[in-house]
Amino acid sequence: MTQSRRNFIKTASTAIAAAAVIGPAEKILAAQHVFPETVKKSQKKMKLSFRPFNAEMKHVFTIANSSRTSTPIVLTEIEYDGITGYGEAAMPPYLGETQSSAIDFLKKVDLGRFSSPFMIEDIMTYVDSIASNNTAAKAAVDIALHDLVGKLIGQPWWKIWGFDKNRTVSTSFTVGLDTEEIVREKTREASPYNIIKVKLGRDDKTDRMMIETIRSVTDKPICVDANQGWKDKNYALDMIHWLSERNVRMIEQPMSRYMLDETAWITERSPLPIFADEACQRLTDIQGLKGAYSGINIKLMKCTGMREAREMVTVAKALHMKLMIGCMTETSCAISAAAQLISQMEWADLDGNLLISNDCFKGAEICDGKVKLNDLPGIGVVKL
Repeated sequence: MTQSRRNFIKTASTAIAAAAVIGPAEKILAAQHVFPETVKKSQKKMKLSFRPFNAEMKHVFTIANSSRTSTPIVLTEIEYDGITGYGEAAMPPYLGETQSSAIDFLKKVDLGRFSSPFMIEDIMTYVDSIASNNTAAKAAVDIALHDLVGKLIGQPWWKIWGFDKNRTVSTSFTVGLDTEEIVREKTREASPYNIIKVKLGRDDKTDRMMIETIRSVTDKPICVDANQGWKDKNYALDMIHWLSERNVRMIEQPMSRYMLDETAWITERSPLPIFADEACQRLTDIQGLKGAYSGINIKLMKCTGMREAREMVTVAKALHMKLMIGCMTETSCAISAAAQLISQMEWADLDGNLLISNDCFKGAEICDGKVKLNDLPGIGVVKL
């Protein structure tokens, strides 16, 4: 056997052995003959930085129980070997997080204890253990870490996960509770989109006004998010039947997250699929929602980021539950991170960046009403 042949077999055997014990991202590195051991020996360190940012709304944004003109955000960066990964924590008030709480949490994160950014599972298990809740702050680390690793590999996450970027769905465009005049204006703004998402749940008169006003402008399909606003299951079911006659296609969170039995009663009788939003925060919630909801709405800010969102997809599919990917009011950073999962979804609500006037990133775009992924590595964003 020639020396070159022996070297080839030795190199190939090492690559196969490495691929058997390391994670998906590192398997790609192994295939490229760049091994984690090489990274560890370099003694490079990850550096986490963060800063507050306020996302300014184009219109006052009103849901069943609150209104706001901006959303507090904390932007994160993880730098390693001259490469920077970007992340984001978006915190509408009802989540219970603030810029101060997110920054306080991020100050506790010590990435220096890890030798390689490819240790995503270990890093995020550690980050999750630092304190309870703080899910948006944790997501800010997770997203930046995924962006960094994708850039180091040189591939987008939809490709690393083995997804088809051309298998996509339309994203809805959200119209919040407002006056008839503003609702008509917002509906006209939604003309490039194939589906309109409507916030309901204030009271019967307002809810019906919202739908009828939109229907005076367009007959496009509608998704309804009641944001836990309906209090009586019989009323909710009657309302759902009324909505189904007006080209409404699905309902999110019709009643309180704590009213599981009532929601199960509605789902059993509803002509439309019922999705859990506030009721489905993290991976551990899904099993208990089977039968009570038709599907779940996954949001990175609720579930601590891309790592757990990917796991939620697997579990929901195993339980034969429908999937939706949603968002808060976010920049294109977090939206593009969520969009890496778009091919696995039946519904999408990734319009958070479209609702703000000061987006500081460019990433996934909307083409003919559908989410369009790019080939940029990581989460596919460019900082503006």
